[in-house]
Amino acid sequence: MFMVRSHSSFACQNCGAVSNRWQGKCESCGEWNTIIEESAAAGIGAGTPASRGGRKGRPFKLEGLDGETQEAPRIVSGIREFDRVTGGGFVPGSVLLIGGEPGIGKSTLLTQICAALARKKRRVVYISGEEATAQVRMRAVRLGLADAPVQLAAETHVEDILATLAQGERPALVVIDSIQTMFTDAVESAPGTVTQVRASAQALIRYAKTSGACIVLVGHVTKDGQVAGPRVVEHMVDAVLSFEGDGAHHFRMMRAAKNRFGPTDEIGVFEMTGAGLAEVANPSALFLAGREAGAPGAAVLAGMEGSRPMLLEIQALATPTTLGTPRRAVVGWDSQRLAMVLAVLEAHGGVRLGGHDVYLSIAGGLRIYEPAADLAVAAALVSSLTGAVLPADCVFFGEVGLSGAVRPVIHTGLRLKEAAKLGFRNAILPPPPGDKAEEAPKDMRLRPSGHISKLVADIASLAPQRQLQRERARSETV
Repeated sequence: MFMVRSHSSFACQNCGAVSNRWQGKCESCGEWNTIIEESAAAGIGAGTPASRGGRKGRPFKLEGLDGETQEAPRIVSGIREFDRVTGGGFVPGSVLLIGGEPGIGKSTLLTQICAALARKKRRVVYISGEEATAQVRMRAVRLGLADAPVQLAAETHVEDILATLAQGERPALVVIDSIQTMFTDAVESAPGTVTQVRASAQALIRYAKTSGACIVLVGHVTKDGQVAGPRVVEHMVDAVLSFEGDGAHHFRMMRAAKNRFGPTDEIGVFEMTGAGLAEVANPSALFLAGREAGAPGAAVLAGMEGSRPMLLEIQALATPTTLGTPRRAVVGWDSQRLAMVLAVLEAHGGVRLGGHDVYLSIAGGLRIYEPAADLAVAAALVSSLTGAVLPADCVFFGEVGLSGAVRPVIHTGLRLKEAAKLGFRNAILPPPPGDKAEEAPKDMRLRPSGHISKLVADIASLAPQRQLQRERARSETV
């Protein structure tokens, strides 16, 4: 009698990579001790051999591109910043994945959204897999939302959850907090593993598509800020939202990394208060509040976050170093981008920063990604090095190329309007492409800067003479 040998695979619990043998370090993500043995037959659609071969496929109807199209209906949550990120609210039958660090405010925000929808006479179900119902109630009482008719349960078994949701009226919104705690009987694996997360997510997505209910999945994040678990879950859902923020600041930002029903890279700004998360209608004024206009090393960036113009303060500090290798510390910006700007300043601007420690920070705890911040970063670095104080009513934006040229960026008009609204009267920006002149708001002066050397010369002219002589002597010594 021969016994059938069961085949197994080894899956990384951090990135979802599958290999045919165990190893201590995952070759895909580089994490140690994250590979666990799992059954090769487990997973979506695996089933038994008889079930896999017993059902024949059936034909379905194909449609053309010229059919009638209708915009997806929306369920407005009532929280404007959240609706901005999602593209106008929840779409029935869609699945959203929200990731964020522990304690950042994911459960608080979702509790506020659930209460707002429940007060509109919609059925809302909140399934907690990590907290007991008493803990969720305590949060609702603290937020003043205990009177909202939200249906609450603490459960982790997917089949029991789906059976409960099928009873009564179809829910408008279902929150699963979190997907890593769910498990299904369809696969043989421990909760939290790649196979269980993938299978549980697939079962919930199938329910959302067949019933029309909107489901929000809460996901943990890894130490580098990525949503934990298999990356395939991000491909299965309709939208991936990232909840960011610094524990030392009150601000919280929600970004849309993926959205099938709206724009991507949109941002919503919240402020953590004693009564929960409050919306920030004018984040530019909030981020610039308390800035010291008379200090060198500070430049105001007229940036864009999605479709929203936003003014941010960039702070830089350049100090002589006693180390063989100077420090380069960055908070809120790409360190590789900083290295490029430093190289361009030295090669094409004549600014010697090789003997200085450089520290760069985006005030307010916001992280920015757009290349238009290059010019503002360069201005802050030169200002800190020379001791020049930049004009308090001036904004900077523009992309710096490796040749030292300052390249145009998009949405110039929106950036200038936002700056003018907050009282700024000067803007240093790239020259307009071709012969087209930029239309500036009233009482605003545009000062085009086509090369990084011009920016350095303009800022150096504002520096105190003694400080400038000291820096020149140090550069000659180096």
